[in-house]
Amino acid sequence: MSFIADKQTLDDLNLTGKYKPDSIYNLFNHVRTPGGERLLDVFFQHPLTDAEAINQRSGLFRYFQRKELAFSLKVETVQVMEGYLSAGGGNWWKTVAVTARRRLLGVIVRDEEYDGIKAGLGATVEVLKEVYRLVEGLEEDGPFGERICELRTIFHDKRLSWVRTVEAMGLSWIRVAGYDHVLRTVLRKEMETLMEIIYELDVYIAVARVAEEKGFCYALAPAVETGGVRIHGLRHPRLDKGVRNDVVLSEARNMLFLTGANMAGKSTLMKSFGIAVYLAHMGFPVAATSMEFSVMDGLYSSINVPDDLSLGHSHFYAEVLRVKRVAQEVSSGRNFVVIFDELFKGTNVKDAYDATLAVTVELAEYVNCFFVVSTHIIEVGEALGERAGNVQFAYLPTVMEGVAPKYTYVLKEGITADRHGMMIIENEGVLDIILGGKAAEV
Repeated sequence: MSFIADKQTLDDLNLTGKYKPDSIYNLFNHVRTPGGERLLDVFFQHPLTDAEAINQRSGLFRYFQRKELAFSLKVETVQVMEGYLSAGGGNWWKTVAVTARRRLLGVIVRDEEYDGIKAGLGATVEVLKEVYRLVEGLEEDGPFGERICELRTIFHDKRLSWVRTVEAMGLSWIRVAGYDHVLRTVLRKEMETLMEIIYELDVYIAVARVAEEKGFCYALAPAVETGGVRIHGLRHPRLDKGVRNDVVLSEARNMLFLTGANMAGKSTLMKSFGIAVYLAHMGFPVAATSMEFSVMDGLYSSINVPDDLSLGHSHFYAEVLRVKRVAQEVSSGRNFVVIFDELFKGTNVKDAYDATLAVTVELAEYVNCFFVVSTHIIEVGEALGERAGNVQFAYLPTVMEGVAPKYTYVLKEGITADRHGMMIIENEGVLDIILGGKAAEV
């Protein structure tokens, strides 16, 4: 079964997007080859739902981080090799005949196709030599051992014994034909395997380097179901100096009810949590000091729900439809992580209070799911504490320095009464601007 995360969730958390420079995808996208980028796309599009597979992949990243390898292959050379091998070859006599004809044309009219074959052959030889050097220090009994064995089997094939000593550009046309036939026909499958391993090396080395530079950790999905998400030292992966917090959810305390003033950091904390959950299911490093989690079926968020003018949906109605979608998924019996930032903010305070309280009370009963819910309506928290025993309350405090609010971004237990909306408006001089404009009119 595939891990579920819809477009709304991916957009809320800014997870994907090759052309969005601040996306989480681009945080890790330091791969060097087109094939590596395609593999990175697959990882981001298909998080895992098997604990063993998750731990195995995170173990690979950890292994390459410890090895401190650099991807030393030249991108242009790999691209030439990829194009050369993808063109395919034919039988021996056909290869000889075609190569001879192209060589003859090359002498008479400068046939670029023959030069292309020599260039592709040369690129492949160069890559083979460099990959052999790259994996010399990797163990066959390590996490990447199966792939190392495959590579060494390819390297030790007698039909490739010429690779280590040959200089492709100085070869006669008959040798070009022979080696071309070996690479593109006889050992076609082996060369395809080689390219796959090169792309894997590209991704593992790139992601491991990000983890090292950013100080990320690797989440553990225990083989024995523990029923919880425990993250220590959580921060947003895009904030290198972000304040760290602990978030712990369990079946007994499966809902975190979050309060705090505007700009106190609620949305950032919730996004950090959602991103960590998603990356953990990919087996990727996460921005925390440690993380252990139960494997879930999916992740849903409701942070930036847009209206839909084409369908005539107001912002509030769009919110209702979003909550309905999540309710349907949660009630299906599957295990989800759900993030609601400011439920029902598109309606009046009375309706928002009633709806937020009713929805959170009912959702909290699904102890197989984990919820993080934020609101400005602190009265909801007070009523929720009386009606649901499995909710934990936390807030992000504001420290006043005169009339200027300062934010610690450090999660505290309880419910805050901080309300500083009007103070921020006054500090920014909004009312003074309006009053000044009226005076000018007079």
